[in-house]
Amino acid sequence: MSSRVRYDSVRGCEIASVAEVNVPEQGHIGINVVKGDFDALPYKVQSFIAENVKLCRPTGVYLCDGSEEEAEEMTDKLVSRGMLTKLDKLDNCYLCRTDPADVARVENKTFIITDDKYSTVPHVKEGVKGIIGQWTSRDAVAEQLNERFPGCMKGRVMYVIPFSMGPIGGPLSKIGVQLTDCTYVVLSMRVMTRMSPVIWDELHTADFVQCIHSIGAPRPIERKVINHWPCNPDKILITHFPDERRIMSYGSAYGGNSLLGKKCFALRIASRIARDEGWLAEHMLIMSVTNPEGEEKFIAAAFPSACGKTNMAMLTSSLPGWKVQCVGDDIAWMRFGDDGRLYAINPEAGFFGVAPGTNSKTNPIAMKTVQRNTIFTNVGMTDDGNVFWEGMEKEVDANVGITTWLGEAWRVGQPGKAAHPNSRFCTPAAECPIIHPKWEHPQGVPIDAIVFGGRRPTGVPLVLEAFSWEHGVLLGAALKSEATAAAEFRGREIMHDPMAMRPFMGYNFGAYLEHWLSMERDGRQMPRIFHVNWFRLDDAGRFLWPGFGENIRVIDWMCRRLNGDDIAVTTPVGFIPAKGSINLSGIGAKVDWEELFSLPKDYWCEDMAETRQFLDEQVGCDLPAALARQLDEQQARVVSM
Repeated sequence: MSSRVRYDSVRGCEIASVAEVNVPEQGHIGINVVKGDFDALPYKVQSFIAENVKLCRPTGVYLCDGSEEEAEEMTDKLVSRGMLTKLDKLDNCYLCRTDPADVARVENKTFIITDDKYSTVPHVKEGVKGIIGQWTSRDAVAEQLNERFPGCMKGRVMYVIPFSMGPIGGPLSKIGVQLTDCTYVVLSMRVMTRMSPVIWDELHTADFVQCIHSIGAPRPIERKVINHWPCNPDKILITHFPDERRIMSYGSAYGGNSLLGKKCFALRIASRIARDEGWLAEHMLIMSVTNPEGEEKFIAAAFPSACGKTNMAMLTSSLPGWKVQCVGDDIAWMRFGDDGRLYAINPEAGFFGVAPGTNSKTNPIAMKTVQRNTIFTNVGMTDDGNVFWEGMEKEVDANVGITTWLGEAWRVGQPGKAAHPNSRFCTPAAECPIIHPKWEHPQGVPIDAIVFGGRRPTGVPLVLEAFSWEHGVLLGAALKSEATAAAEFRGREIMHDPMAMRPFMGYNFGAYLEHWLSMERDGRQMPRIFHVNWFRLDDAGRFLWPGFGENIRVIDWMCRRLNGDDIAVTTPVGFIPAKGSINLSGIGAKVDWEELFSLPKDYWCEDMAETRQFLDEQVGCDLPAALARQLDEQQARVVSM
């Protein structure tokens, strides 16, 4: 190993040392170290870095430590370059505007790569396009990766991010190392994960998920840079290798495409690790509710997009005496303990929430959370240095000037939108005023109930309870959201999002359902499973339930069911509240109980037939026999209503 100082003429920064690593089958590789002690890294990490230095050809390697000083230095650099704008009205908050071509997850360019196709995706019906997971072969993806990654970091620094998903060293936690050439990604990963040099010590005895990310813009840059946001949108590719525990992402710096600890690791790779190790990695919030008598219960809930997951995680109770605390708003890793109970951790350290629609009515806790230490992306900015997005119209002066996410002058009431529909806030979970004291407890919190929910304007009651664990798994497998189409006479549109995991499934969905079923064993205290629907409409298109803080009344009913209260009636689709068993005192809105809990036979016959068709087409022979039986039994009950 040799060390000497070298000056980097491309970036104008001093190289602290040059390390030489002998990588098997590759020989000696010289590494220009910008910051950090490369020699102190575990050899497997040195080899991982070295092989990717040889592939990506960065100017230097920067070993991140996650410190305040490091973050301040990087933030100042991005402000000086124009990528970040300081928001004067908020405390240590910044705004970023991306290239308009790089604004969202790109599902059609996201793949799982395994030797056997059907270990990744189910046997879909011939002629049907599978929508649960996307597989490609090693040969096909190798050709695409070889077009992209060689030399992709020329003229740029490779940042090495050591991070833990979950509390460092915790029994439910996992470690990753991400390589990236984007400073914005470093700052965001610092918020969303536990980034620390302590992780290098952990890696002497632990394995790690390999995360490789590049914006795909080596210098000299050929594509015009917009908003100081280099990217390569025409070449975006996000690949996952679950057998190797490796992720390779190219071309995008946005959100889940680049913050590889999020959906890529925490769901797609982790769900596969979870199957191999006997636990669950799920797209679920985790919350705690404490009733006026001081009894606390923990709930995990899975909703598709636009169904109020973050709002529920940070719910403000309308019932006096109730206390709600947030453990996490997006991802739950759950494992059964020796006592037979299911324990969950939030593997993330921050919230990466959708901004539009969030306001002081829908989610006052989220609005308080984002006032400090937050990176906003693609929202509007007021002239006095605050943020704005759709849904905040009543919270700003109508005369205040706003700059849109596209950099255009705008005011409330004018055509167009100030924020991109997928604009985000990236904020530390510790900033949440109702964060649970045990949110970082290494052992996790005990889950009493699992809730599925969707946007169902017709037919589906406000809440129902599954008959059994098997029946609850069927409810999750059949999860969907409906929306009435804008054009007249087009009828109902249905979006299937089984288990709210459709875009995030890391292996064959049939095997995933079998894994869920296998969780039920003698000696285990299985959480009860519920389904909620805050979005049922009356004939005039008005919501039958007021939602938001009033949802605590439904949670109250669930908690009483968990305690064994006889407050439910049996229906063909599950247990629903007995009339009057939901506390409606002081609700301030007229509630049509009969309509809210009606089960129209024609609707349910159609819905069950459509669910069967979906599972037949999308899961086919991979559907577990127990769920096929549950489907038969429920369909028979519905037909005989």
